[in-house]
Amino acid sequence: MFNLGSMLNLGSTEPVVGKAHTVVACPAAEIFQYLGEGLFQNYPKWSPEVKELEQITPGPIKLGTEGRQVRIDQGRRTESKFKISAYEPGVRLTLIGVSDPFRCTYELQAINPEESTKLTFSFELLEILAIMRPFEGLVRVAIKEGADRTVQNIKRLVEAERTAKASANPESR
Repeated sequence: MFNLGSMLNLGSTEPVVGKAHTVVACPAAEIFQYLGEGLFQNYPKWSPEVKELEQITPGPIKLGTEGRQVRIDQGRRTESKFKISAYEPGVRLTLIGVSDPFRCTYELQAINPEESTKLTFSFELLEILAIMRPFEGLVRVAIKEGADRTVQNIKRLVEAERTAKASANPESR
């Protein structure tokens, strides 16, 4: 049996994954509050490519909550719907594309429970359009750079917010 895709050099059908991690000087519960509970307020802050974001399903954010986003990535406008497929406070938040084949996961691992947490972010493009396969190497680099930028943005924002709260309320230290 032969693989027509490889004969035509259409590229890999493997997902394109970008993964990055960093240590954030903040407890996992606080980071999750920023990422999960504050998703629709904060997502555009750590991902400035997001130009529009709305929660489609009403009520508090939880497993199954759906949203819509409009992004401008490297000059290209895309609109997609997503759904929360994992919502484990203090541990994991996963968004999956409803209209596009992607998955992004934010995982939290307490290093020192009251002081620091390892944040791991992964973005998976689960399928590449045939027209994009010749550019798969560039897509992989862009996704990896995006993952690195995401964890650094979250770290900077969460730590700055924590510092600002501590400065405003000295007794909380």
